[in-house]
Amino acid sequence: MQIILREDVEKLGTRGQMVKVANGYARNFLIPNKKAVIATAANVKIVEQERQAALRREAVEKTSAEELAKLLNGVTLTSVQKAGEADQLFGSVTSKDIADMLEKQGFNIDRKKIVLDAPVKTLGEHKVAIKLFRDVVAEITLVVNKDEAAQ
Repeated sequence: MQIILREDVEKLGTRGQMVKVANGYARNFLIPNKKAVIATAANVKIVEQERQAALRREAVEKTSAEELAKLLNGVTLTSVQKAGEADQLFGSVTSKDIADMLEKQGFNIDRKKIVLDAPVKTLGEHKVAIKLFRDVVAEITLVVNKDEAAQ
């Protein structure tokens, strides 16, 4: 059966692509879950219009993400944490903590966009990447200082 994909389907194709699949797969999974429509002339036009609208929306999102990245690239965050003798933190600085610090500075960034391989557990200066869009990444500096009052 010829179908047109309405969204990306892993190991099958991308949005707007016309593919041939088994009748049962199309009728029982793809069409009921609105992942695809049957390939007719009318549906081809509708899916093409949706694809064009999605491309325009994506372009707007990308430009706003690039503008935000320009603002974020110069940002330095400072966190004061309790630490032991070997400059190891008693806790850690997580992506949620970084998102909260950014929010205090007026940036509303989702914590899921903050790329940390592992929570920050040492004192010093750390570079933190923020993935704002597919290929738009901003880099901020996180400075973790020792809380002298805790001594």
